[in-house]
Amino acid sequence: MKLITALKGTHDILPEEVYKWQYIEEKIKNITERYRYSEIRIPAFEYTELFARGVGDTTDVVQKEMYTFDDKGGRSLTLRPEGTAGVVRSFLEHGMFSDALPKKLYYMITCYRNEKPQAGRYREFRQFGVEVFGAEDPSLDAEIISMAASLLSELGLKNLVVNINSIGCPKCRKAYNDKLREYLRPHYDELCDTCKSRFEKNPLRILDCKSEICRKIGENAPVLLDNICEECSEHFEKLKKELEIFGINYVINTSIVRGLDYYTKTVFEITSDSLGAQSTVCGGGRYDGLVEELGGSPTPGIGFAMGLERLLMCMEAENVYMGEPSKADIYVAALGENASDFVSGFVKKLRDEGISAERDYMSRSLKAQMKYANKIGARYSVVIGDNEIETGKASLKNMETGESEELTFDEMKDKLKNR
Repeated sequence: MKLITALKGTHDILPEEVYKWQYIEEKIKNITERYRYSEIRIPAFEYTELFARGVGDTTDVVQKEMYTFDDKGGRSLTLRPEGTAGVVRSFLEHGMFSDALPKKLYYMITCYRNEKPQAGRYREFRQFGVEVFGAEDPSLDAEIISMAASLLSELGLKNLVVNINSIGCPKCRKAYNDKLREYLRPHYDELCDTCKSRFEKNPLRILDCKSEICRKIGENAPVLLDNICEECSEHFEKLKKELEIFGINYVINTSIVRGLDYYTKTVFEITSDSLGAQSTVCGGGRYDGLVEELGGSPTPGIGFAMGLERLLMCMEAENVYMGEPSKADIYVAALGENASDFVSGFVKKLRDEGISAERDYMSRSLKAQMKYANKIGARYSVVIGDNEIETGKASLKNMETGESEELTFDEMKDKLKNR
């Protein structure tokens, strides 16, 4: 019978490597607590309309990458390709706009995109993100950039570059789009079919196209940052000032437009060279019109997201410490049938006291049991037979040093608890 394997673009996180993910997740929980973000958990699928309206129907995500299907009721549903739209939907549906603002949220979720799998990029991937609603001050933009940079630094990544840009607001972008169309018009026939469809509706997306031809055409396009309005320019200047106050070095990168339609004003990416060429490990920006676009009152918003697979690859490439696999505090070997019954009760008592304990379930010989204790990396081991049960004492062995000491079962329990 043919073996069924995982789908292309998905992957298993095996027991021997899951500790690395737990290490990253613990760091995330720590920094979100310090910055006072609350966790939100959203559904894995939503009405397709949410992403068409929220992410933007001119983006690669909506046009090419979404997993969309009709359910038995004929409703069009989509597996979430990103987190922001779902969080905004929840923000509105549950009336969080009436809470004390700003509302600061974070999530760790799986996302789904039907794109070509490559190193660090999967069709099912894990993502950490934050979203903040209700504040338009540039100091908040700087804070979330600072938060992302601090997390990556605390995770041990080096040579990080903070890239910032402003893509303006709908008012100044309208005039820029007219100018961009005039530049692109002579090259229209050279554009890919997707970018031809974007030409009238959202030409800015052409500058974010992955096609080499479109990318080349866009190299000499008018620079959006040079065409933003006074309000957006002031916002960008204040952002730069705040980043300098935070001591964050940054690079103004006018090529950043981000791949989703909802961004306004501030956009940023944090890149690393740990995988060779500079690659993005975190990206985000401001989306002051998205809440209104999805049916709410005008409410400013800002956020970022980072793919955890790509992050893990960077950490591994830089040989960053990510903790160690969990090990049993003690392996309790049983010698004989009577001892096996005693060991069952003793192991239960140890576990109830918060001690990580393991025992034999395979009817192994004593030699095989000790070999297994070594294999699982138990810190201590003890052999219990009829004699140990009768005297109430046993020899506790330190598996690293080989040293042993005879202790009562209560003394053994106390030593393991206090070690």
